[in-house]
Amino acid sequence: MSDVATKPRPSLWVRYTSSSPIVVTIYALILGLVIGALIIVTTTPAVLDAWRGLFSSWNGLPHALNVSFNNVGAGYREMFTGSIVDPQGFWHSLVTGKGWPNTLTPLSETLTYATPLVIVSIGVGIAFQTGLFNIGANGQAVIGGIAGVAFGSMLHMPTIIHLPLALVAGVAGGMLCGALPGVLKAYTGAHEVIVTLMFNYVTYAFLLFMVLSTPFQQPGQSNDLSRTMDPTAVLPPLFGTKSGLRVSYGVFVAALVVLFAWWLLNRSSLGFDFRVTGANPSAARASGINARKVIVVAFLISGGLAGLAGVVQVASTTHYVDGTFLIGNAGIGFTAITVALLGRNRPIGIVWAALLFAALGVGGRNMQSTTGIPLDLATVIQSAIVLFVATPVLVKEIFRLRNVSTVGLQISTTGWGS
Repeated sequence: MSDVATKPRPSLWVRYTSSSPIVVTIYALILGLVIGALIIVTTTPAVLDAWRGLFSSWNGLPHALNVSFNNVGAGYREMFTGSIVDPQGFWHSLVTGKGWPNTLTPLSETLTYATPLVIVSIGVGIAFQTGLFNIGANGQAVIGGIAGVAFGSMLHMPTIIHLPLALVAGVAGGMLCGALPGVLKAYTGAHEVIVTLMFNYVTYAFLLFMVLSTPFQQPGQSNDLSRTMDPTAVLPPLFGTKSGLRVSYGVFVAALVVLFAWWLLNRSSLGFDFRVTGANPSAARASGINARKVIVVAFLISGGLAGLAGVVQVASTTHYVDGTFLIGNAGIGFTAITVALLGRNRPIGIVWAALLFAALGVGGRNMQSTTGIPLDLATVIQSAIVLFVATPVLVKEIFRLRNVSTVGLQISTTGWGS
Protein backbone atom coordinates (compact mmCIF):
# COMPACT_ATOMS: atom_id res chain seq x y z
CA MET A 1 0.00 0.00 0.00
CA SER A 2 1.42 3.36 -0.97
CA ASP A 3 2.49 5.73 1.79
CA VAL A 4 1.64 8.72 -0.34
CA ALA A 5 -1.62 10.24 0.77
CA THR A 6 -4.21 10.49 -1.95
CA LYS A 7 -5.31 14.03 -2.56
CA PRO A 8 -9.01 14.58 -1.91
CA ARG A 9 -11.09 14.98 -5.03
CA PRO A 10 -12.04 18.64 -5.52
CA SER A 11 -15.65 19.51 -4.89
CA LEU A 12 -18.10 20.13 -7.70
CA TRP A 13 -18.01 23.89 -7.02
CA VAL A 14 -14.21 23.98 -7.17
CA ARG A 15 -14.22 22.09 -10.45
CA TYR A 16 -16.76 24.47 -11.93
CA THR A 17 -14.77 27.47 -10.75
CA SER A 18 -11.56 26.36 -12.36
CA SER A 19 -9.31 28.54 -14.46
CA SER A 20 -10.97 27.37 -17.67
CA PRO A 21 -11.55 30.24 -20.09
CA ILE A 22 -15.00 28.78 -20.76
CA VAL A 23 -15.98 29.31 -17.12
CA VAL A 24 -14.79 32.92 -17.15
CA THR A 25 -16.66 33.55 -20.40
CA ILE A 26 -19.88 32.15 -18.91
CA TYR A 27 -19.50 34.41 -15.87
CA ALA A 28 -18.84 37.35 -18.21
CA LEU A 29 -22.04 36.54 -20.10
CA ILE A 30 -23.99 36.46 -16.84
CA LEU A 31 -22.57 39.82 -15.80
CA GLY A 32 -23.36 41.29 -19.21
CA LEU A 33 -26.98 40.16 -18.92
CA VAL A 34 -27.19 41.60 -15.40
CA ILE A 35 -25.95 44.97 -16.65
CA GLY A 36 -28.47 44.81 -19.48
CA ALA A 37 -31.25 44.11 -16.96
CA LEU A 38 -30.21 47.10 -14.87
CA ILE A 39 -30.32 49.31 -17.96
CA ILE A 40 -33.83 48.09 -18.82
CA VAL A 41 -34.99 48.80 -15.27
CA THR A 42 -33.50 52.29 -15.16
CA THR A 43 -34.56 53.43 -18.64
CA THR A 44 -38.01 51.92 -19.22
CA PRO A 45 -40.80 54.48 -18.48
CA ALA A 46 -43.25 51.86 -17.15
CA VAL A 47 -40.67 50.56 -14.69
CA LEU A 48 -39.70 54.04 -13.54
CA ASP A 49 -43.35 54.94 -12.99
CA ALA A 50 -43.80 51.82 -10.88
CA TRP A 51 -40.85 52.73 -8.68
CA ARG A 52 -42.07 56.30 -8.30
CA GLY A 53 -45.21 54.92 -6.64
CA LEU A 54 -43.17 52.82 -4.21
CA PHE A 55 -44.70 54.46 -1.11
CA SER A 56 -48.10 55.31 -2.55
CA SER A 57 -49.70 52.06 -1.35
CA TRP A 58 -48.93 49.03 0.75
CA ASN A 59 -48.14 46.90 -2.33
CA GLY A 60 -45.89 49.53 -3.94
CA LEU A 61 -42.70 47.45 -3.60
CA PRO A 62 -44.18 44.16 -4.89
CA HIS A 63 -45.76 46.03 -7.80
CA ALA A 64 -42.49 47.76 -8.72
CA LEU A 65 -40.56 44.49 -8.53
CA ASN A 66 -43.21 42.72 -10.60
CA VAL A 67 -43.12 45.39 -13.33
CA SER A 68 -39.31 45.30 -13.33
CA PHE A 69 -39.10 41.53 -13.68
CA ASN A 70 -41.82 41.51 -16.33
CA ASN A 71 -40.04 44.08 -18.49
CA VAL A 72 -36.63 42.45 -18.12
CA GLY A 73 -38.12 39.04 -18.78
CA ALA A 74 -40.03 40.30 -21.82
CA GLY A 75 -36.90 41.90 -23.25
CA TYR A 76 -34.72 38.83 -22.88
CA ARG A 77 -37.53 36.51 -23.96
CA GLU A 78 -37.97 38.42 -27.20
CA MET A 79 -34.21 38.48 -27.69
CA PHE A 80 -34.10 34.68 -27.33
CA THR A 81 -37.14 33.89 -29.45
CA GLY A 82 -36.01 36.36 -32.12
CA SER A 83 -32.56 34.82 -32.49
CA ILE A 84 -32.88 31.13 -31.55
CA VAL A 85 -36.39 29.71 -31.43
CA ASP A 86 -39.82 30.33 -29.96
CA PRO A 87 -40.49 27.27 -27.73
CA GLN A 88 -44.24 27.43 -28.37
CA GLY A 89 -43.76 27.66 -32.12
CA PHE A 90 -41.22 24.84 -32.03
CA TRP A 91 -43.61 22.59 -30.13
CA HIS A 92 -46.44 23.43 -32.52
CA SER A 93 -44.27 22.57 -35.54
CA LEU A 94 -43.04 19.40 -33.88
CA VAL A 95 -46.56 18.17 -33.13
CA THR A 96 -48.29 19.26 -36.33
CA GLY A 97 -45.39 19.18 -38.78
CA LYS A 98 -46.42 22.62 -40.02
CA GLY A 99 -44.92 26.08 -39.78
CA TRP A 100 -41.29 24.97 -39.75
CA PRO A 101 -40.08 27.90 -41.91
CA ASN A 102 -41.47 30.42 -39.40
CA THR A 103 -40.12 28.39 -36.49
CA LEU A 104 -36.61 28.19 -37.93
CA THR A 105 -36.44 31.78 -39.23
CA PRO A 106 -34.78 33.22 -36.07
CA LEU A 107 -32.04 30.57 -36.08
CA SER A 108 -31.63 31.00 -39.83
CA GLU A 109 -31.10 34.75 -39.44
CA THR A 110 -28.56 34.21 -36.65
CA LEU A 111 -26.58 31.75 -38.80
CA THR A 112 -26.81 34.11 -41.79
CA TYR A 113 -25.26 36.91 -39.73
CA ALA A 114 -22.71 34.64 -38.04
CA THR A 115 -21.37 32.94 -41.18
CA PRO A 116 -19.24 35.79 -42.59
CA LEU A 117 -18.49 36.97 -39.05
CA VAL A 118 -16.85 33.63 -38.23
CA ILE A 119 -14.69 33.80 -41.35
CA VAL A 120 -13.44 37.37 -40.88
CA SER A 121 -12.97 36.89 -37.12
CA ILE A 122 -10.74 33.88 -37.71
CA GLY A 123 -8.68 35.99 -40.10
CA VAL A 124 -8.31 38.67 -37.43
CA GLY A 125 -7.55 36.01 -34.82
CA ILE A 126 -4.72 34.57 -36.91
CA ALA A 127 -3.16 38.02 -37.12
CA PHE A 128 -3.54 38.41 -33.34
CA GLN A 129 -1.85 35.04 -32.79
CA THR A 130 1.11 36.43 -34.71
CA GLY A 131 1.20 39.58 -32.60
CA LEU A 132 -0.29 41.74 -35.36
CA PHE A 133 -3.34 43.98 -35.05
CA ASN A 134 -5.25 43.86 -38.35
CA ILE A 135 -7.78 46.65 -37.91
CA GLY A 136 -8.29 46.84 -41.68
CA ALA A 137 -10.33 43.64 -41.99
CA ASN A 138 -13.43 45.63 -42.86
CA GLY A 139 -11.75 47.29 -45.82
CA GLN A 140 -10.34 43.93 -46.92
CA ALA A 141 -13.85 42.46 -46.75
CA VAL A 142 -15.14 45.35 -48.90
CA ILE A 143 -12.51 44.66 -51.57
CA GLY A 144 -13.31 40.95 -51.40
CA GLY A 145 -16.99 41.69 -51.90
CA ILE A 146 -16.26 43.96 -54.87
CA ALA A 147 -13.99 41.37 -56.49
CA GLY A 148 -16.49 38.57 -55.92
CA VAL A 149 -19.39 40.55 -57.37
CA ALA A 150 -17.28 41.67 -60.34
CA PHE A 151 -16.35 38.10 -61.25
CA GLY A 152 -19.83 36.86 -60.38
CA SER A 153 -21.71 39.43 -62.48
CA MET A 154 -19.45 40.27 -65.41
CA LEU A 155 -18.43 36.71 -66.28
CA HIS A 156 -20.85 33.96 -67.30
CA MET A 157 -20.11 30.26 -66.91
CA PRO A 158 -21.44 27.08 -65.25
CA THR A 159 -21.92 27.01 -61.48
CA ILE A 160 -19.20 24.42 -60.93
CA ILE A 161 -16.66 26.97 -62.21
CA HIS A 162 -18.37 30.29 -61.57
CA LEU A 163 -19.05 29.97 -57.83
CA PRO A 164 -15.52 28.82 -56.85
CA LEU A 165 -14.07 31.51 -59.11
CA ALA A 166 -16.12 34.22 -57.39
CA LEU A 167 -15.01 32.97 -53.97
CA VAL A 168 -11.37 32.81 -55.05
CA ALA A 169 -11.67 36.33 -56.46
CA GLY A 170 -12.86 37.54 -53.05
CA VAL A 171 -9.92 35.84 -51.35
CA ALA A 172 -7.49 37.35 -53.87
CA GLY A 173 -8.97 40.82 -53.37
CA GLY A 174 -8.60 40.56 -49.60
CA MET A 175 -5.04 39.24 -49.90
CA LEU A 176 -4.11 42.10 -52.21
CA CYS A 177 -5.54 44.56 -49.70
CA GLY A 178 -3.69 42.85 -46.84
CA ALA A 179 -0.39 42.60 -48.68
CA LEU A 180 0.38 46.32 -48.51
CA PRO A 181 0.29 46.71 -44.70
CA GLY A 182 2.14 43.40 -44.38
CA VAL A 183 4.99 44.50 -46.64
CA LEU A 184 5.17 47.95 -45.05
CA LYS A 185 5.26 46.42 -41.57
CA ALA A 186 7.88 43.81 -42.49
CA TYR A 187 10.28 45.96 -44.51
CA THR A 188 9.82 49.51 -43.21
CA GLY A 189 8.57 48.98 -39.66
CA ALA A 190 5.38 50.94 -40.35
CA HIS A 191 2.78 50.61 -37.61
CA GLU A 192 0.17 48.14 -38.87
CA VAL A 193 -2.63 49.73 -36.83
CA ILE A 194 -2.22 53.09 -38.56
CA VAL A 195 -1.71 51.59 -42.02
CA THR A 196 -4.68 49.23 -41.86
CA LEU A 197 -6.94 51.84 -40.27
CA MET A 198 -6.21 54.43 -42.95
CA PHE A 199 -6.46 51.83 -45.69
CA ASN A 200 -10.12 51.35 -44.73
CA TYR A 201 -10.84 54.86 -45.98
CA VAL A 202 -9.09 54.08 -49.26
CA THR A 203 -11.27 51.01 -49.78
CA TYR A 204 -14.45 52.98 -49.02
CA ALA A 205 -13.50 55.58 -51.62
CA PHE A 206 -12.68 52.81 -54.09
CA LEU A 207 -16.10 51.24 -53.43
CA LEU A 208 -17.89 54.49 -54.30
CA PHE A 209 -15.75 54.91 -57.41
CA MET A 210 -16.60 51.38 -58.57
CA VAL A 211 -20.38 51.69 -58.11
CA LEU A 212 -20.64 55.22 -59.54
CA SER A 213 -18.05 55.62 -62.28
CA THR A 214 -17.24 52.26 -63.87
CA PRO A 215 -18.96 49.48 -65.88
CA PHE A 216 -19.29 47.71 -62.52
CA GLN A 217 -22.29 49.95 -61.85
CA GLN A 218 -25.73 48.51 -62.55
CA PRO A 219 -26.56 49.35 -66.22
CA GLY A 220 -29.20 52.05 -66.53
CA GLN A 221 -28.87 52.92 -62.84
CA SER A 222 -27.67 56.29 -61.55
CA ASN A 223 -27.57 55.25 -57.88
CA ASP A 224 -24.60 53.63 -56.17
CA LEU A 225 -25.56 50.04 -57.01
CA SER A 226 -23.40 47.38 -58.60
CA ARG A 227 -24.30 44.70 -61.07
CA THR A 228 -26.13 41.68 -59.66
CA MET A 229 -24.30 38.37 -59.44
CA ASP A 230 -25.42 35.62 -61.80
CA PRO A 231 -27.38 32.76 -60.19
CA THR A 232 -24.43 30.53 -61.04
CA ALA A 233 -22.14 32.56 -58.74
CA VAL A 234 -24.27 32.89 -55.61
CA LEU A 235 -24.47 30.72 -52.51
CA PRO A 236 -28.05 29.41 -52.62
CA PRO A 237 -30.25 29.03 -49.52
CA LEU A 238 -29.56 25.81 -47.68
CA PHE A 239 -33.24 24.84 -47.61
CA GLY A 240 -34.21 26.28 -50.99
CA THR A 241 -35.66 29.63 -51.96
CA LYS A 242 -39.28 28.53 -51.33
CA SER A 243 -38.55 27.96 -47.63
CA GLY A 244 -37.91 31.66 -47.03
CA LEU A 245 -34.91 30.78 -44.85
CA ARG A 246 -31.86 32.84 -45.79
CA VAL A 247 -29.13 30.66 -44.29
CA SER A 248 -27.00 29.57 -47.24
CA TYR A 249 -24.34 27.07 -48.15
CA GLY A 250 -21.91 29.67 -46.86
CA VAL A 251 -22.08 27.84 -43.52
CA PHE A 252 -20.04 25.05 -45.12
CA VAL A 253 -17.49 27.58 -46.35
CA ALA A 254 -17.21 28.87 -42.77
CA ALA A 255 -16.82 25.30 -41.48
CA LEU A 256 -13.95 24.70 -43.93
CA VAL A 257 -12.30 27.94 -42.77
CA VAL A 258 -12.54 26.78 -39.14
CA LEU A 259 -10.91 23.44 -40.02
CA PHE A 260 -8.20 25.22 -42.03
CA ALA A 261 -7.44 27.62 -39.18
CA TRP A 262 -7.28 24.79 -36.63
CA TRP A 263 -4.86 22.85 -38.84
CA LEU A 264 -2.78 25.93 -39.61
CA LEU A 265 -2.36 27.01 -36.00
CA ASN A 266 -2.03 23.59 -34.36
CA ARG A 267 -0.63 21.19 -36.94
CA SER A 268 1.52 23.16 -39.38
CA SER A 269 5.05 24.49 -39.03
CA LEU A 270 3.90 27.86 -40.35
CA GLY A 271 1.29 28.06 -37.60
CA PHE A 272 3.99 27.26 -35.06
CA ASP A 273 6.05 30.15 -36.42
CA PHE A 274 2.98 32.39 -36.11
CA ARG A 275 2.38 31.47 -32.47
CA VAL A 276 6.04 31.74 -31.47
CA THR A 277 6.37 35.13 -33.15
CA GLY A 278 3.23 36.37 -31.43
CA ALA A 279 4.26 35.06 -28.01
CA ASN A 280 7.89 36.23 -28.07
CA PRO A 281 9.27 38.00 -31.16
CA SER A 282 12.81 38.04 -29.72
CA ALA A 283 12.80 34.28 -29.13
CA ALA A 284 11.40 33.75 -32.62
CA ARG A 285 14.24 35.71 -34.18
CA ALA A 286 16.80 33.92 -32.04
CA SER A 287 15.47 30.53 -33.17
CA GLY A 288 15.91 31.45 -36.83
CA ILE A 289 12.30 32.25 -37.73
CA ASN A 290 12.09 34.70 -40.62
CA ALA A 291 10.07 37.50 -39.02
CA ARG A 292 9.49 39.34 -42.29
CA LYS A 293 8.08 36.26 -43.96
CA VAL A 294 5.82 35.55 -40.99
CA ILE A 295 4.42 39.09 -40.99
CA VAL A 296 3.71 39.17 -44.73
CA VAL A 297 2.17 35.68 -44.83
CA ALA A 298 0.06 36.39 -41.74
CA PHE A 299 -1.36 39.51 -43.35
CA LEU A 300 -1.98 37.67 -46.61
CA ILE A 301 -3.95 34.94 -44.83
CA SER A 302 -5.79 37.39 -42.60
CA GLY A 303 -6.68 39.64 -45.52
CA GLY A 304 -7.65 36.68 -47.70
CA LEU A 305 -10.09 35.39 -45.09
CA ALA A 306 -11.54 38.88 -44.66
CA GLY A 307 -12.03 39.09 -48.43
CA LEU A 308 -13.68 35.67 -48.40
CA ALA A 309 -16.06 36.88 -45.68
CA GLY A 310 -17.02 39.86 -47.85
CA VAL A 311 -17.88 37.77 -50.89
CA VAL A 312 -19.67 35.13 -48.77
CA GLN A 313 -21.86 37.84 -47.26
CA VAL A 314 -22.86 39.35 -50.58
CA ALA A 315 -23.21 35.96 -52.32
CA SER A 316 -25.52 34.77 -49.53
CA THR A 317 -27.79 37.80 -49.17
CA THR A 318 -28.13 40.76 -51.57
CA HIS A 319 -26.00 39.44 -54.49
CA TYR A 320 -24.85 43.00 -55.18
CA VAL A 321 -22.96 45.76 -53.37
CA ASP A 322 -23.88 49.39 -52.90
CA GLY A 323 -22.13 52.50 -51.63
CA THR A 324 -22.77 51.53 -47.99
CA PHE A 325 -21.57 47.93 -48.21
CA LEU A 326 -20.06 46.94 -44.81
CA ILE A 327 -19.76 50.61 -43.78
CA GLY A 328 -20.78 51.87 -40.35
CA ASN A 329 -22.62 49.57 -37.96
CA ALA A 330 -22.77 46.89 -40.67
CA GLY A 331 -18.98 46.63 -40.71
CA ILE A 332 -18.30 43.03 -39.68
CA GLY A 333 -14.56 43.71 -39.83
CA PHE A 334 -14.75 45.87 -36.71
CA THR A 335 -17.06 43.48 -34.88
CA ALA A 336 -14.58 40.74 -35.75
CA ILE A 337 -11.95 42.35 -33.53
CA THR A 338 -14.05 41.90 -30.40
CA VAL A 339 -15.27 38.46 -31.53
CA ALA A 340 -11.67 37.27 -32.02
CA LEU A 341 -10.69 38.56 -28.59
CA LEU A 342 -13.76 37.02 -26.97
CA GLY A 343 -12.91 33.70 -28.62
CA ARG A 344 -9.30 34.09 -27.43
CA ASN A 345 -8.07 33.92 -31.03
CA ARG A 346 -8.85 30.20 -31.23
CA PRO A 347 -11.04 28.88 -34.07
CA ILE A 348 -13.58 27.01 -31.92
CA GLY A 349 -13.78 29.86 -29.41
CA ILE A 350 -14.33 32.32 -32.26
CA VAL A 351 -17.22 30.21 -33.59
CA TRP A 352 -19.03 30.39 -30.24
CA ALA A 353 -18.27 34.10 -29.84
CA ALA A 354 -19.57 34.85 -33.34
CA LEU A 355 -22.77 32.90 -32.67
CA LEU A 356 -23.25 34.83 -29.42
CA PHE A 357 -22.76 38.20 -31.09
CA ALA A 358 -25.00 37.21 -33.99
CA ALA A 359 -27.74 36.08 -31.61
CA LEU A 360 -27.52 39.30 -29.61
CA GLY A 361 -27.68 41.42 -32.77
CA VAL A 362 -30.56 39.54 -34.41
CA GLY A 363 -32.43 39.11 -31.12
CA GLY A 364 -31.89 42.77 -30.27
CA ARG A 365 -33.75 43.84 -33.41
CA ASN A 366 -36.66 41.59 -32.53
CA MET A 367 -36.64 42.93 -28.96
CA GLN A 368 -36.79 46.49 -30.23
CA SER A 369 -39.66 45.82 -32.62
CA THR A 370 -41.82 44.01 -30.04
CA THR A 371 -41.02 45.71 -26.73
CA GLY A 372 -39.64 49.11 -27.73
CA ILE A 373 -36.38 48.48 -25.87
CA PRO A 374 -33.64 50.05 -28.05
CA LEU A 375 -31.36 47.81 -30.10
CA ASP A 376 -28.43 49.61 -28.47
CA LEU A 377 -28.99 47.41 -25.41
CA ALA A 378 -27.60 44.45 -27.35
CA THR A 379 -24.45 46.47 -28.06
CA VAL A 380 -24.15 47.33 -24.37
CA ILE A 381 -24.38 43.64 -23.45
CA GLN A 382 -21.78 42.73 -26.08
CA SER A 383 -19.41 45.41 -24.80
CA ALA A 384 -19.88 44.37 -21.17
CA ILE A 385 -19.14 40.74 -21.99
CA VAL A 386 -15.92 41.66 -23.80
CA LEU A 387 -14.93 43.94 -20.91
CA PHE A 388 -15.32 41.18 -18.34
CA VAL A 389 -13.62 38.57 -20.53
CA ALA A 390 -10.70 40.94 -20.98
CA THR A 391 -10.41 41.40 -17.20
CA PRO A 392 -10.62 37.92 -15.65
CA VAL A 393 -9.23 39.22 -12.36
CA LEU A 394 -12.34 41.38 -12.02
CA VAL A 395 -14.58 38.37 -12.68
CA LYS A 396 -12.62 36.42 -10.07
CA GLU A 397 -13.19 39.08 -7.46
CA ILE A 398 -16.88 39.55 -8.25
CA PHE A 399 -17.64 35.84 -7.89
CA ARG A 400 -15.15 35.36 -5.02
CA LEU A 401 -13.24 32.67 -6.86
CA ARG A 402 -10.36 32.56 -4.41
CA ASN A 403 -8.82 29.36 -5.78
CA VAL A 404 -8.90 30.39 -9.41
CA SER A 405 -5.70 31.19 -11.23
CA THR A 406 -5.88 33.82 -13.96
CA VAL A 407 -2.77 32.51 -15.70
CA GLY A 408 -3.61 31.97 -19.34
CA LEU A 409 -6.83 33.92 -19.13
CA GLN A 410 -5.48 37.31 -20.11
CA ILE A 411 -5.96 38.22 -23.73
CA SER A 412 -2.52 38.36 -25.25
CA THR A 413 -1.70 41.61 -26.99
CA THR A 414 2.06 41.26 -26.83
CA GLY A 415 3.70 42.42 -29.98
CA TRP A 416 0.96 44.59 -31.44
CA GLY A 417 2.63 47.30 -33.36
CA SER A 418 6.08 46.27 -32.17
